Amino acid sequence: MLNRIHPLAAAVAIVVSSPAWADVSMQKLDEITVEAIREAELPNANKVDADDLKAKGAATSDVVSLLLDLPGMSAYSAGGVSSLPAIHGMADDRVRIKLDGMDLIASCPNHMNPALSYSAPSQIGSAKVYAGITPVSVGGDSIGGSIVVDTLAPRFAADGQGTLTTGEIGAYYRSNGNANGVNVTLSAITERFNLTYTGSTAESDNYTAGGDFRTYTASGVQGHDIPLDEVASSAYKTRNHQLALAYRFDNHLLEAKVGYQDMPYQYYPNQRMDLLDNEATRFNVRYQGQFDSLVLDVRAYHEDVDHFMDFGPDKRYWYGSASGGPTVPYGSPCSPVSPTCATGMPMYTESSTDGASLKADWMLSDSDLLRLGAEMQAYTIDDWWPPSGAMMWPEVFWNVNNGQRDRAAVFGEWESKPSEAWTTLFGLRFERVSMNADEVRGYDVVAAPPGSFMMTNADATAFNAAERARGDNNLDATALARYHGSDALDVEFGLARKVRSPNVYERYSWSKWEMAAVMNNFVGDGNGYVGNLNLEPEVAYTASATLDWHAADRAWELKATPYITRVSDFIDATRLTNNANRFNVLRYINQDARLYGLDLSGKLELGETAFGKLAIKTVVTHTDGTNLDTDDALYNIMPLNGRIGLSQQIGRWDNLIEWVGVTAKDDISDARNEIKTKGYGLVNLRASYVAETFRLDVGIDNIFDRNYDLPLGGAYVAQGTTMSINAIPWGIAVPGMGRSLYAGVNISF
Repeated sequence: MLNRIHPLAAAVAIVVSSPAWADVSMQKLDEITVEAIREAELPNANKVDADDLKAKGAATSDVVSLLLDLPGMSAYSAGGVSSLPAIHGMADDRVRIKLDGMDLIASCPNHMNPALSYSAPSQIGSAKVYAGITPVSVGGDSIGGSIVVDTLAPRFAADGQGTLTTGEIGAYYRSNGNANGVNVTLSAITERFNLTYTGSTAESDNYTAGGDFRTYTASGVQGHDIPLDEVASSAYKTRNHQLALAYRFDNHLLEAKVGYQDMPYQYYPNQRMDLLDNEATRFNVRYQGQFDSLVLDVRAYHEDVDHFMDFGPDKRYWYGSASGGPTVPYGSPCSPVSPTCATGMPMYTESSTDGASLKADWMLSDSDLLRLGAEMQAYTIDDWWPPSGAMMWPEVFWNVNNGQRDRAAVFGEWESKPSEAWTTLFGLRFERVSMNADEVRGYDVVAAPPGSFMMTNADATAFNAAERARGDNNLDATALARYHGSDALDVEFGLARKVRSPNVYERYSWSKWEMAAVMNNFVGDGNGYVGNLNLEPEVAYTASATLDWHAADRAWELKATPYITRVSDFIDATRLTNNANRFNVLRYINQDARLYGLDLSGKLELGETAFGKLAIKTVVTHTDGTNLDTDDALYNIMPLNGRIGLSQQIGRWDNLIEWVGVTAKDDISDARNEIKTKGYGLVNLRASYVAETFRLDVGIDNIFDRNYDLPLGGAYVAQGTTMSINAIPWGIAVPGMGRSLYAGVNISF
């Protein structure tokens, strides 16, 4: 590893390239790109190819979907642009996600605005996934791995070219859901300056499931067959903008970026609420420079989020017949015929994040690199629910009042190449996580009668009387080694200790009232969740190895990565209600867990044939997760799955036909009454035509319109009343998308 980058003796490289861009006279530009290479050279990272990013952008509006071809990756299904990435069975906050170096946090009791939802596929320049053993310089406050995503790198004109104007405009359409979007990139560049605007829009109606028409009969006040051909609450609309300014001189780079997201709506088939507005503004500045054998990387960022939830058009809310109120047929709006009727349940979240990081790479010798760094982050969040209904809920419900979660970390990493065959990496990281929250209250002003569903005062009183300040001292350690045995074999293996402190909602959501509890759910299983002030940090010990067999020219390769992780104080959940085959209220609790599995990936280049250049690629992933205290399965573990694709390159065309297979999910979490899903297989077809200034991507997903349920899609709660935790039938999984034809066009100038 070090021998590849030692001639630069730094983490800053000046790379000369000839991209497929042209000026007004259609002459190729001779440009220079400044990019960091040090993180890209760290061990144990899988990187998405830039061409793959472009090809997949027409097929999806969700950045996480761009990563699902990588070994060990899966995703919890959520909104259309906000799925939650999972690595080896651990998802969401257990995975550290860095977008342009920023550690962004989902500020929502349902985690509807995760970090990668703040960018569009067309804005992504590179993406790397660290599965299993993660270097301490890229992974802290997480136990499942790290994802590093960067937007487009700045480009500069070569000497003597003067001021240049470049750009790209694109659009796509997908038949399923009538999804469509546009993207634009405009740049003014000189030898020293780059000013770039990137913008995108994406929207979709509800998507349609595949196969035969299905219905389920709703219980309670609904009394109506609900169709599942159209998957309710799956529509979305989002707009993303970014303005970036970069300046370079010698071996130094200054960058400043301003990003803004306006998401008018994103509906959720596996949540009781829908996102009806999300506005986020972020500022990000960075300096990167080389001083002889020392390289500095300094960053500071700020983000403000305003988030609003309520019921979207597919969800209806009323005080039903179970409590003596009016019975309202499915699909009818709630009419305020009594003071107990509510037309909605508005929920607001505001958060502010400030962060900074400093990293220094110091070449001690030709074979030794010392990497030192420090990071800090200050995060505050308010989560409140205004009065809803006339006499029903007259006061503000404070779900989280002035929640705080502050992090400060220092780390050191020693990268060495003791011989031509060996490369080693050892790292330590210390992190302090400090948390607190102010007093809370429920909707009701005075204590409700005993047994009332609105009786939240007792929970609020107990929470307010407790000591809420918490501080965790977390220590991470990583040891990695890579052995280059021959031109046909490389072996990488390592051990890691990783620690994650609870998030704000795991510690500070407080009400056991089922209506409040079901609104605090970021796993989409239909249950309600209550926080626990006494949670301890999760401590994970991981052992992993990668065996890489390959041809000398990489014409074929086979990689196998077995891994095992033992987690002390894993944050799982225990029931506060105990209903079989129904939704329940659960409390977060520390228990021990074990996860293990195997990732396989391979490729075989078949060479030039009469049909063009052919190659086969495949990925297979298996994960098993068990709660060691209860012997219960961990929730939402992706069953054995794999994909195999045959690619063809002929002329300017790059084509792919792939089969995606998933086995049945039978090993489920009993504590959560998790829903089983059947196995399935899908066939997808993709084709890309690339010229110097023109790109066309077309394809068909789920060619045979297969009907299937999403293994990590959670519970279908997209239609009907949300008044009672069990007003919506239990046992319906979220259906997957049926056949979809798509086409995308990008034109550069």
